[in-house]
Amino acid sequence: MKKSMRFVLIVIAAVLAILLIGPLIVPIPPLKDTVPVEQLADQDSQFIEVNGLNVHYKMAGQGEPVIILMHGFGASTFSWREVMPPLSTYGTVIAYDRPAFGLTERPLPGEWSGENPYSMDAQVKLTIGLMDALGVEKAVLIGNSAGGTISAETAINYPDRVEGLVLVDAAIYGGGGAPAWMHPMLTIPQINRLGPWFVRSLAGKRGMDFLQMAWHDPSHITPEILAGYRKPLHAKNWDTALWELTKASQASELDDQLKLIELPTLVITGDDDRIIPPEDSIRLSVDLPSAKLVVIQNCGHLPQEEQPQAFMDAVISYLSNRGN
Repeated sequence: MKKSMRFVLIVIAAVLAILLIGPLIVPIPPLKDTVPVEQLADQDSQFIEVNGLNVHYKMAGQGEPVIILMHGFGASTFSWREVMPPLSTYGTVIAYDRPAFGLTERPLPGEWSGENPYSMDAQVKLTIGLMDALGVEKAVLIGNSAGGTISAETAINYPDRVEGLVLVDAAIYGGGGAPAWMHPMLTIPQINRLGPWFVRSLAGKRGMDFLQMAWHDPSHITPEILAGYRKPLHAKNWDTALWELTKASQASELDDQLKLIELPTLVITGDDDRIIPPEDSIRLSVDLPSAKLVVIQNCGHLPQEEQPQAFMDAVISYLSNRGN
């Protein structure tokens, strides 16, 4: 009996040692085929220093209104390719990459001082900082998914800088990141070390599954669209940056603050959004003091990509009538 118990204890100790020590010593293979972001830039790419970050953005059109496009999780300025040119005929359009995405700089732990650049507050300040750097006093914010969360937070915290708000399948209720109780787990050394390795799955089947789920009709995802989404995965340290964003992200707590958004707001949803249910957007249009809801048919989570004409019709109508 004693020998049996001793054997069990030895096995338990060995398993614990593997679980505790293994993740700290297991070799993590380096990322392959990564290059400096400058080599991934398009002809119309521009870069500007904002709050200590080298931010990638694109600009088109001129005059007012100034429209700022804010992409969702896993996306970039590429997500606005279908609607940026026609929108630019109505004013100045700016699309930029949020930290951890696209070609915006991805600082690593120890490379920043002060506020974590991947946090919600820092991303809101980055939006205002970009406006300041480009000489924009007020703007219409159009945010898709998590970009909608940042857009709403910006409108709440800087109401004098936002003159219009379009929330596209926005992650408002319970969106924005892991719940608070999970955050201590993400910083455990064993998990923290393996985190970047875990998120690399987005470069494979998991990422493709997520993109297909975002579309009502995935057969419309062309090789060119897939290549556009995958291009930022060649940026140096994309995996570590995405893990840092995961750790810094927090669940949205906007429910009780929506009443502070008094400006006319357009809420857009695809009728077949399987990521942010249409019911959430319907609820959002009711909870906002002055909102109009547009449901786009035969459309998933990315109306600006899957149904760009219907998206444009809704946005142009909003821009033309928001002052009435």
